[in-house]
Amino acid sequence: MKALKIVFWIVYRIWFYILMAIPIIVMFPFLFISILSEKWYPYFFVMARIWAKIILFGMGFRVVLETEEEIIKGKSYMFVANHTSMTDIMLMLSVVKNPFVFVGKKELAKIPLFGFFYKRTCILVDRKSSKSRMAVFERAQKRLNQGLSICIFPEGGVPDDESIVLDEFKDGAFRLAVEHQIPIVPMSFADNKKRFSYTFFSGSPGIMRVKIHRFFETKNQKPEYKKTLKEHVRQIILKQLQHYNA
Repeated sequence: MKALKIVFWIVYRIWFYILMAIPIIVMFPFLFISILSEKWYPYFFVMARIWAKIILFGMGFRVVLETEEEIIKGKSYMFVANHTSMTDIMLMLSVVKNPFVFVGKKELAKIPLFGFFYKRTCILVDRKSSKSRMAVFERAQKRLNQGLSICIFPEGGVPDDESIVLDEFKDGAFRLAVEHQIPIVPMSFADNKKRFSYTFFSGSPGIMRVKIHRFFETKNQKPEYKKTLKEHVRQIILKQLQHYNA
C-alpha cells in the first residue's frame, strides 16, 4: 500500500507540472503579446486566471468559497492570505476577479516557462536584500497608481516548522495599504497544505476551502497604524485556520 502511495505521489507531482506547462504553451503567443506593455496587463490577468483554473480542475481540486464582503469591480485592494503551498497562487487567481499583481520570491522565476512570465509580470523580491525590498515598494506603488491591486503572502514564505499554523507577518503589505489608503482583504486558505504541500510525497484531490473576511479600511490612517493593522489581520486569519483544524 505504501509503495502504491509513493507511485501516486510521483505521478501526481509530474502531472502538476504538466498542467502548469500545457496552457502556457497553448496560450504562449497571446501571453507574450500581453506582457509587451504594462497597460495590457489586465488581458494577461484574464489568461492567468484561465491557467489557474485549468490546473485546479486538472488536479482534482474543488474550490469552496465563503465571502463575508464582496470585492468591488475596478477598485484597488491589498489581498493577503496564509501561505503553505505553490497552489496558493492558483487559488488566489481563481477566486479574485480584480486584476492584481503578485509580490513574490525571486526563486520562482527559475521554474521553466512559468518563470518566464512570472518575472515579467510579478514584483520579485530578494528578502535577503534591503535594496530589493525597497524596490518592491516603488514597483508596487506604480502598479497601484495604474489602478491594479496587489497580492502579498505576508508571512514572507512558507514556515519551515510544520507545526506552525500561521507564521508572523512582515510589514510590507500593511505599509503599502496604509500609504495608498486601499482596503486590506484578508483571506484564509484552509486545505492547500493538505492538497499539495512543498513536501514531495504528499497531496491528494479534494476540496480547497477559502474564506474572504471582512475588509480592513485604511483611509485617514497614519503610518504607525500598520502595526495594529498587521496584528488584527493576522488574528482574523489565525482564528479561521484554527477553526478549520478543530
